[in-house]
Amino acid sequence: MIASLPMYDRPETAPIIDQLWSEIRTRLGGDAPAHLTRGASLWDQWGSPDLVLSQTCGYPYRARLRDRVQLVATPDNRLPGCPPGHYNSVFVCRADDPRMTLAEFAEAPFAFSEPLSQSGWGAPQNHAADLGFAFSNDIYTSAHVQSARAVTEGRADIACIDALSLRLILRHDPHASALREIARTRPTPAPPFITGPSQDAGVIRAALSGAIDALTPEAQDTIGLFGLADVPEADYLGVPNPAPPSDPLSRV
Repeated sequence: MIASLPMYDRPETAPIIDQLWSEIRTRLGGDAPAHLTRGASLWDQWGSPDLVLSQTCGYPYRARLRDRVQLVATPDNRLPGCPPGHYNSVFVCRADDPRMTLAEFAEAPFAFSEPLSQSGWGAPQNHAADLGFAFSNDIYTSAHVQSARAVTEGRADIACIDALSLRLILRHDPHASALREIARTRPTPAPPFITGPSQDAGVIRAALSGAIDALTPEAQDTIGLFGLADVPEADYLGVPNPAPPSDPLSRV
């Protein structure tokens, strides 16, 4: 069996994520794996018939996974301006950049984490479309933390980073002090917890909810997970898919 919690897993959060999984496993028993899978292909994990629990992004869920997995629940991350079960993305540039509006960055080097990232690609392009333009000079970085670093180091001028990832980046990465927030996208459903098609999603939801409640408030704050919400599948599927990146294999 396979379990992973990859979305906000970094050295500073890993001990609490492991603690969370230990609490989940205690409640599940049976064949639940002793340890979380790290480092393997996320697509292989998410598509495995042996998947007990993982977390994906809303864009991969609606684009590729909806018929291969079950929704378990949606996290409540207590993000400002977002209702429970929702998140948004934050546009950031260098603090010394004189540009003040998103439209001024339309042709600037735009760092994005993944072509199927809701927060890194889908949300910013949908937001830009509402304003009448598109980010056209896109650069693939493979991770939000790398997008932030690309901006601070001058290899890109702007990036869009999900609000919880940015909270962790600002908390733990010294270079992030060189970033400035420009704007935020509207909220969309947060990255969902999923399980394989043969699992009992209700049992797994109960174990996950109990495990979150077992964490101390300090531990919950460390990983930005305070509870669960139930967001209908239709809300995930109702988010539009933007045009793909011009060259998703170009990197900085």
